[in-house]
Amino acid sequence: MAAATAAAACANMGEPPGGPPDVTPPSIIWVRPDSGSITPDLHDDFVIQFDEVIDEQPGTGASGSTGGSVSGLASRILLSPVVGPVKVSWHRSAIGVKPKEGWKQNRIYHLQILPGIADLRRNVIKQGRTVVFSTGPEIPSASLSGTAVMWTEQRVLVNGLIRAALLPDSAAYLTLTDSAGRFRFDQVPPGRYVVMAIVDQNNNRQRDRREAFDSAVVTVDTSAQTTLWAFIHDTLGPRLQSLDPVDSVAFRITFTLPLDPYQPLDSLKVRFLTLPDSTPVPVAAVLTSTQYDSVTKRERAVADSLRQDSLARLAPKDTTHKVDTTRVRVRPPARDTGLRRPFAPPPGGAPGVTAGPAAGRPAASDSAARRLIAQRPVPQDKIVVRLGKGAALVPGAKYYVEVAGAVNLNGAVATSHNVLVIPKAKPPAPTDTTHAAKPAPVPPSAPPSPRDSTKP
Repeated sequence: MAAATAAAACANMGEPPGGPPDVTPPSIIWVRPDSGSITPDLHDDFVIQFDEVIDEQPGTGASGSTGGSVSGLASRILLSPVVGPVKVSWHRSAIGVKPKEGWKQNRIYHLQILPGIADLRRNVIKQGRTVVFSTGPEIPSASLSGTAVMWTEQRVLVNGLIRAALLPDSAAYLTLTDSAGRFRFDQVPPGRYVVMAIVDQNNNRQRDRREAFDSAVVTVDTSAQTTLWAFIHDTLGPRLQSLDPVDSVAFRITFTLPLDPYQPLDSLKVRFLTLPDSTPVPVAAVLTSTQYDSVTKRERAVADSLRQDSLARLAPKDTTHKVDTTRVRVRPPARDTGLRRPFAPPPGGAPGVTAGPAAGRPAASDSAARRLIAQRPVPQDKIVVRLGKGAALVPGAKYYVEVAGAVNLNGAVATSHNVLVIPKAKPPAPTDTTHAAKPAPVPPSAPPSPRDSTKP
């Protein structure tokens, strides 16, 4: 009986202890110092207190502008303006933040808590928060905003690093761009700022050598806006990377970097010589890829039009069937087949249907980004060179090409050269006569069957 009672108790498990599963992300209870407070004698950590234990993500520790890649909880905290690393420490349900250089007097600090902090059940915070506090002066009300664009890629810079340093100080305010490439600093001191947009590939919160960026000097009184066009800067200038024939009178040059669209190349900056005797070949025009496509499309349209006109003039005219213009034909009324025209929805759409981006209309942010990007020409790393009248590329020949004064997007100038090799025309494939198709053998005809004399 005792064994049967124990088995029945084990079969009826019941609800697990602890209530329903937790699906709510952690929330911030308080921060110290509080937002808007003035704390001249701040020496301890800045504390962020949550309502539950948060996940100690790997990589938590000291990191910053002079360290390596920022990871863990440190990647979710932006403290500025500071010089050097920032220590981010985990205390179960709280986070401690302190710059390695210590808290400086008479400074307005911004601490931005980014989305991504999670509890032990991996419930992630989706909304960030910014805390502004002071170690001396009154908190100002000026603002600085703008948009960052990837100039060469022709798109907005998403999650890009923005640094705004108040001159002559080198410490910068930090923030990240949103999904539309926008950024904003509120409650910053007025003055002249060096604002920089960086494609922070290694997430170390500083600009490295091969990372695309752009900068501008902005004067902030009460508010200011700016647009930054990030691209890779190179002090060596654009150089010839490859040469490829396009047709019998044109070839394409590919550079190592995009060219400055405001300083285009012309035919005087391109030398084209026949090898090995170095005979000059005239150059008629230097075009971008877009210009070349437009020119060739227009030339084809003109050639097609002339061909159609020529064929129309050569075609014989049929005069046997003249059109009688004295009689007017009246179209008979349509016969009612019982079918009805489809229902046309009233203006504004059918009842219960809401128009939106899914109906084919772009979002307002996308339209604004396209209008902004269209303010500047598209940088290109390719040009097409067309030869002068009477010149042509000879199959199997080699040519010396030199381009002088090519300018990249940051103004660096370079002169470089390369050799263009025109491939030989492939000979036609020989006809294989060894395996000629033999005619199919004709099957012998069957002899007529003898007549059965027994049948009538």
